[in-house]
Amino acid sequence: MGTRVQIITFTSERRDEAVTRKLAERAYAEIGQLEARMSEWRDDSEVSRINQNTGRAIEVSKDTYDVIAKGIWAGWVSRGAFDITFAALGDLWKFGDAAEANPRPPSPAQVQAKKKHVDFRGVRLDAARHSVTIPAGSKLGLGGIAKGYIVDRVAGLLRTAGVTSFLVQAGGDLYGSGRKPDGTPWVSGIQDPRGKIGSYFAMLELTDHAFSTAGDYARAFTFEGKRYHHILDPQTGYPADACRSVTIWAKDALTADAVDDAVFILGPERGLLLVEELPDAGAVIVDKRNKVWISKRLAGRVNVLHAPTDGP
Repeated sequence: MGTRVQIITFTSERRDEAVTRKLAERAYAEIGQLEARMSEWRDDSEVSRINQNTGRAIEVSKDTYDVIAKGIWAGWVSRGAFDITFAALGDLWKFGDAAEANPRPPSPAQVQAKKKHVDFRGVRLDAARHSVTIPAGSKLGLGGIAKGYIVDRVAGLLRTAGVTSFLVQAGGDLYGSGRKPDGTPWVSGIQDPRGKIGSYFAMLELTDHAFSTAGDYARAFTFEGKRYHHILDPQTGYPADACRSVTIWAKDALTADAVDDAVFILGPERGLLLVEELPDAGAVIVDKRNKVWISKRLAGRVNVLHAPTDGP
């Protein structure tokens, strides 16, 4: 799904290196199976079958069904800021590997024509059959939520097999289990939105918690002095502009992944209200003016190394 996956595990008295390596291999195989079901970049995936058969109920695996259901939940709790049918706009916006040599934003008329098909409320779910139906013109995209689910599945596989100290990372989605053998916690850096990739302005502990970051720097282009990035606001059809980055800390990676884009789109004031409504969740936000906002639950937990780098 266009990202890099990393698993770090420690051995223990119960699980030696050979066993632990085999478990990691099983985890990577599981990742491949889940990606094959949920990636809209694969024509043979379950998500692509839904998109290719609008108006028809398409039966899918429980995994894909559960992720889509979580996406609908995120749409409701964010009041539409997160919308898994945003992919209807995908043909207009090209970022990352799909970017053109000289990218430019689509015209307002093109955006309006596509935006009318972006509405998660039109998705119909049948829990008994695990079937999904979308209306004509609509298109599902799980890139903003499926990686969190996959991280959770890997974490569950390792923990069930007796591995207690590990870190799973899929791009900006992470989960840290337990502590390292020396007793220190898993710690992850929060990317400086205008700094070099790999430079962090803050650090956050991840003991038995997940972490997901949405930023306007990962996949973007500049046109006539303005930055355009891949986090699209369903209400406008254009990239959201209230934040530079949002990091969500939560008990599971699926929730963190589902909420970070929503908070990014909502902006710091409304975004923090949403985070405070969720159990055991917190946020670190860098807004469009480079101001850092930290939610109540993360007060005292975030180690701010320096102010984020300023810049356009």
